[in-house]
Amino acid sequence: MDLQLSGKGVVVTGASRGIGSAIARAFAEQGATVVAGARTTSKELAAIDGVHPVAVDLATPQGATTLVETALPLLGGRLDVLVNNVGGVHPRLGGFTSVTDEEWLETFTLNFLSAVRVTRAALPELLRNGGSIVTICSVNASLPDPLVIDYSASKAALLNFSKALSKEVGPRGVRVNTISPGPVETDLWLGAGGVAETIGGASDVTPDQVAEKAVSGTATGRFTRPREVADLALLLASDRAGNVTGTDVLIDGGMTTSL
Repeated sequence: MDLQLSGKGVVVTGASRGIGSAIARAFAEQGATVVAGARTTSKELAAIDGVHPVAVDLATPQGATTLVETALPLLGGRLDVLVNNVGGVHPRLGGFTSVTDEEWLETFTLNFLSAVRVTRAALPELLRNGGSIVTICSVNASLPDPLVIDYSASKAALLNFSKALSKEVGPRGVRVNTISPGPVETDLWLGAGGVAETIGGASDVTPDQVAEKAVSGTATGRFTRPREVADLALLLASDRAGNVTGTDVLIDGGMTTSL
């Protein structure tokens, strides 16, 4: 299927690894020109034809404006698609009362406010071109987990924001959708210092056992692959999904059992 993304200008945040890197690569393979924003860039990302890495800290107030202003010349002055992917999670092993104000603010700044800021900076260009916004949310937005209580709350806010924005800008030609993955095969979950290792170290079980338990209740019994999230982002960004907006798409292997 031709997704009609060739020649499009795309900005992907949090693109240095994991889901973000897979999304940047997938758009480039479709013929889009991609600006890949991340706090640190990688040689692997820079080696992809059509991808322009930009080092920027989106946890800062000025980061979003810097990214968009830097991106536009690299994209030939045209921005058609924004993919908000910046995010991070830290298991709160000490429970709710152990989470400080500073940690709450850090979590909301990274997972929620960064997307708000980049969206605000990019929106004038997206409105001009009839663009699309795809935001990577999380299954925890609708499945709150006390182990990641601040992360869950920030993703719920992100989901609510995206739905509200879709109602405002939909009549003006911009579609806004979210993707909510369950556990994904990335360093965030499976790498050194990731969720599995952190929980395993506190529970006297191996990271592999933590990972196995995380997907034991799903229908597929496995982690989602980053490329599977990327392929979904391609479809939602494409005009092939031209009447899809205000929608959250779960990709969790059947983890969510409610309607």
